[in-house]
Amino acid sequence: MIDIWLLVGIGSGIISVGAALYLYYWVMRQDAGSERAQEVARWIREGAASYLKRLYIALTLVSVVLGFIIAIVFSFDLTQLGTASVDVEPMRGVIMAAAFVFGAVSSAIAGYLGMGVAVQANVRSAVAVSDSINKGFRVAFYAGSVMGLTMVGLAVIGMCTIFYLTGDPEVILGFSFGASTLALLAKAGGGIFTKTADIAADLVGKIEVGIPEDDPRNPAVVADNVGDNVGDVAGMGADIFDSYVASTVAAMLLGAAMTGPDSLKYTVFPLILCILGIYASLIGIQFVRVGKNGKPGPALNFGTVITCIIFGAMVTALVLLGGYDLSTLWSTLIGLVVGVVVGFTTEYFTSEEYKPVKETARVSNSGAAITIITGFSYGLLSILPSVIGIVIATLVSFYISEASGVITGIYGIGISAVGMLSISGMVVSSDAYGPIVDNARGIAEMAGMDHSVIVKADVLDSAGNTAKAITKGFSISAAALTVLALFAAYAEIIEARGISVEISLRNPLVIAGVFLGAMTPPIFSALTMLSVTHNAFDMIEEIRRQFKEEPGILAGKVLPDYTKCVSLAAHGALSSLVLPAFLAVGLPLLVGFVLGPDALGGFLGGAIFTGVIFALLMSNAGGLWDNAKKFIETGQYGGVGSEAHKAGVVGDMVGDPFKDTAGPSLNTLITVMSLVSSLFAPVIAAFHIF
Repeated sequence: MIDIWLLVGIGSGIISVGAALYLYYWVMRQDAGSERAQEVARWIREGAASYLKRLYIALTLVSVVLGFIIAIVFSFDLTQLGTASVDVEPMRGVIMAAAFVFGAVSSAIAGYLGMGVAVQANVRSAVAVSDSINKGFRVAFYAGSVMGLTMVGLAVIGMCTIFYLTGDPEVILGFSFGASTLALLAKAGGGIFTKTADIAADLVGKIEVGIPEDDPRNPAVVADNVGDNVGDVAGMGADIFDSYVASTVAAMLLGAAMTGPDSLKYTVFPLILCILGIYASLIGIQFVRVGKNGKPGPALNFGTVITCIIFGAMVTALVLLGGYDLSTLWSTLIGLVVGVVVGFTTEYFTSEEYKPVKETARVSNSGAAITIITGFSYGLLSILPSVIGIVIATLVSFYISEASGVITGIYGIGISAVGMLSISGMVVSSDAYGPIVDNARGIAEMAGMDHSVIVKADVLDSAGNTAKAITKGFSISAAALTVLALFAAYAEIIEARGISVEISLRNPLVIAGVFLGAMTPPIFSALTMLSVTHNAFDMIEEIRRQFKEEPGILAGKVLPDYTKCVSLAAHGALSSLVLPAFLAVGLPLLVGFVLGPDALGGFLGGAIFTGVIFALLMSNAGGLWDNAKKFIETGQYGGVGSEAHKAGVVGDMVGDPFKDTAGPSLNTLITVMSLVSSLFAPVIAAFHIF
C-alpha cells in the first residue's frame, strides 16, 4: 500500500506540473499589446534572464562543492566509531550527494519556470486590465498559479521518487538541504537586487527630480522591475519550496523514529498530506474570481478559504478510512487553521482597508520620522497574533498527539507544520500574483498607456502587496513549526549515535550556543540590508551621472542606459552573498564541531526565537509602509507630491529591505541552519571538541 501511495504521489506531481504548463500556454495566448509595451517587457525579460543565468552559474559551483563534501562525509558509517572499524560505503555518499543536487535543481527549475511566465504575463496583464480589472486579474493570477503548481508538483515528485527508490527519509533530508541552500541564496540575492534598484529609483526619481514611480526616463526603472521577478517570483518560489520540503522531511524523520508496526505508515503520512494538498489547490484555484467591479483581495482570500475547506475534508476522509489515529487529523487541522488565521491577521496590519495602514498614512503629514516610528510600532504589534498562533499550534498538536499513545507529541508538531504548508500550491499562486501586477503597473506607465489603465493596475498592485505580506507571515509561521520539528529530528539523530542531548540552561555550553544562535538572525539581517544600502548608493551615483551627462534623458528625447543599472544590481547582489551563506551553513557546523551537540541544540533554539520575531516584524512593517504610501497616492492626505506623500516614500524605502530582503530570508536562514545540523548530526556526534 505504501508503494501505491508513492506512485500516486509521483503521478499527482506530474498532474500538477501538467496543469501549470496548461496555464502557461493559456497566458501566452493572451494579447501582448503594442510594440512599445512589448519592447518594455523585453527589457525586463532580458534583464531577469541575465541575472538568473549569473546566479545559477554561481549556485552550480556551490552545489558541486557541497555535493562533493556530502559524498565524502556520508561514505563513512560513523555509527560504529570508537567501538569497531568504520565501514566505508561510497554508494551511500553518492546517493546523498545526488539527492542534494536533485533538490537544488528542482528548486531552481520551479523558480525559473515561475519567473519565465511572470515576465511574459506582466505585459499581458497590463493589456488585459485596459479591458477590465477582472480580465487583468485573471491573467496575473493564472500566471502566478504556474509558479505555485510547478513548485508543489516538483517537490512531491522529488520526495516520493527518492523514498520509493531508497526507503530512507534521511536521503530526503539531503534533497531538502539542496533545495534550502539554493532558496537562501536565491531569496537573499534576489532581495538585495530588487531593493537596490527600488530604493535608487525612488530616491533619485521621485524625491530628487520628481518623476513618477515607473517613469521610463529613470535609468533604474527596468532594474526595479527585473528585481520584482528575480526576488519576489523566483526567490520566493524557491523559499516556499524549501519550507514545503523541509516540513515534510522533518515529519517523516520523526515518523521513522517511532517504534511499532505502524512506523512506516506514519513516515509516509506527511507525503500523503502533500498529495491531497495538490488536488485541493487545483480545485481552489478555480474558485478565484473577481466580479466586474469587485476587489481582488477578497477573491484571493476566498480561494484560500475554499482550498482549506476542501483539504480539511480530504484529510478527514483519509484519517477515518485509512485507519490513522485521530490525533493526526487534529494536528493537521490545527496547523491549517492557524496558518489561515496568521495570514488574515497579517492582512489586518498590511492592508489599506484597516487602521494600521490608514493611521500610518494619516500621521505622515507630520514627517518621515513619525511615519517610520508608527509603522515600526505596528510591525512590533503584528508579532502578537502570529506568535500566539504558533504557540497554540505547538501545544495543541503536541498534547493531543502525546495523549493518543500512538504517535509522539513532537511528531504531531511536525504534522501541524505540514498541514499548514500543504496548501502551498494555492498560497504561492496568490503570492506570485503580486510581483506580476506590480510589473504590469510599471509597464503600463513606461509604455504610455492610458491613465485609467494605471489606476486599475494600482488596484491590482495594492492587493498584490497584501497577498505577498500574507504569504510571508504564513511561511514564517510554518517555518517556526518546521524548525521545531527539525530540532527534534536533530536530537533523534544524535541520540541514535549513542549520545544523550541535554539542552539545559544550567549548562554553560548550551547558554553559549543560545547566545550565538540568537545573534545570527540580526547579523544576517544587517549584512543583507547593508548590502542593499551599499549597492543602492552605487546605483544612485550612476543615475545621477546619466542625468548630468545626458540632459536629453529627462527631456524624454534619449533613452537612459538601463543595462548599466541591471548589471550594477546583479554584481552587487551576487558579491554580497558570501557572508550570509557562511552564517547559514558554516556557523552551525563550527558551533557543533567546537562546542558539541548540546551547544548546537542551544544555537538552533536561539536562532529560532529571534529569527521568527525579526522575520515577522520586518515583513509586516515593510508591507505596511508600502501600502501606506500607496494609500496616500490614491489622493488621501494631499495625494502625490504632498508632504505626507514624501514622508510615505521615505517610509516605503526604509521598508523595502525589511519586507523583501531580510524579513523573508530569515525563515529560510533558520531552516537551512536546522537542516545543516540534522544532516551533519552523525559527524558532529562523532567529532567535537567539548
